[in-house]
Amino acid sequence: MGTHVIKMPDIGEGIAEVELSQWHVKVGDLVVEDQVLADVMTDKAMVDIPSPVHGKVIALGGQPGEVMAVGSVLISIEVEGAGNLKESAAPAPVKEAAVAVPAKTETPVENKSAAIARPAPACQGPVVAREADERPLASPAVRKHALDLGIQLRLVRGTGPAGRVLHDDLEAYLAQGQSNASAPASAAYAQRHDEEQIQVIGMRRKIAQRMQDATQRAAHFSYVEEIDVTAIEELRAHLNAKHGASRGKLTLLPFLVRALVVALRDFPQMNARYDDEAQVITRLGAVHVGVATQSDVGLMVPVVRHAEARSLWDSAAEISRLANAARHGKASRDELSGSTITLTSLGALGGIVSTPVLNLPEVAIVGVNKIVERPMVVKGQVVIRKMMNLSSSFDHRVVDGMDAALFIQAIRGLLEQPATLFVE
Repeated sequence: MGTHVIKMPDIGEGIAEVELSQWHVKVGDLVVEDQVLADVMTDKAMVDIPSPVHGKVIALGGQPGEVMAVGSVLISIEVEGAGNLKESAAPAPVKEAAVAVPAKTETPVENKSAAIARPAPACQGPVVAREADERPLASPAVRKHALDLGIQLRLVRGTGPAGRVLHDDLEAYLAQGQSNASAPASAAYAQRHDEEQIQVIGMRRKIAQRMQDATQRAAHFSYVEEIDVTAIEELRAHLNAKHGASRGKLTLLPFLVRALVVALRDFPQMNARYDDEAQVITRLGAVHVGVATQSDVGLMVPVVRHAEARSLWDSAAEISRLANAARHGKASRDELSGSTITLTSLGALGGIVSTPVLNLPEVAIVGVNKIVERPMVVKGQVVIRKMMNLSSSFDHRVVDGMDAALFIQAIRGLLEQPATLFVE
């Protein structure tokens, strides 16, 4: 028997160290060739490290959350034969998953492998969780008995046919201290003393670092504008009815991308990157729109490149392709970098106002809130219109407040008169 040592691979781009995000194996596990051993995180991507050999894991070189130098020992595997005496580095990574600058605050993803939990007190009594509107099976006499005892019947486990709650079930529930006649209680109101500690590592750590960096370095200010999207929604519905079957359905996003492209012709200062260390602003002719996308591992921003050269359906197809790749962890580093301006949307959860965080080194981010129907006064008449807010943020070191307001108002004008999106 011999030992095959896998070292932390050189992932490229001059990276000297990476973070060990998650182990997929433990000491004693048998592994086969090409089996994923660990996930490591660079500044731009999550990378899978596969096994080049069959064997048994005999040692792990680090803990999740640890930053390891390229070339350091990652894992040792016992193999048939002499092993790799040269202790070669791991083979090239087989999959990249994106990491991107967050455009809004997100709820942290719980890394189950890193969670350290204090167990809750043992559940007492024959309690069953039912939906609040679910009616458990029980006779009228049992229901009255439960009411007299102050017991919520939906919390009692039934031992009768088809789960029917019996008088004995109520007595068993009481015997375990779940309820009493003087102080009705349920599991929903029971005291809790459990705690859970979640390590901030991997993707979540990168998101936290990037967000903190963005808010500390850039001088954020936000501007909110209300937009009447009745006409653009009517156009979208018409185009989907006429061409949806052959070209694909259009969401509002490709129209917003088009509006950005047209508005940026008059406001090129918004399509820029600011190198605050070199004190240089780079304005770009190409419009590479980052579209903030939520995935299982955190917020990612895939990039629709050269949006200025795309039709509505071309943009729609690319947005859909990139979003699916990001959600399934298949977006490449190139697909998640190089944006010049970012579009972020909370969709149906968009609320009234949000304050998106800049995607540094960009200087502008446009946030989309949800569409709601509201009564509006149009030419002296109260009518129902579809309204939507744009909540956008800018880097005040580079963008003046008046220019930001005029830019968003230009987008408003384009969306409220959608024919102007296509007038050259």
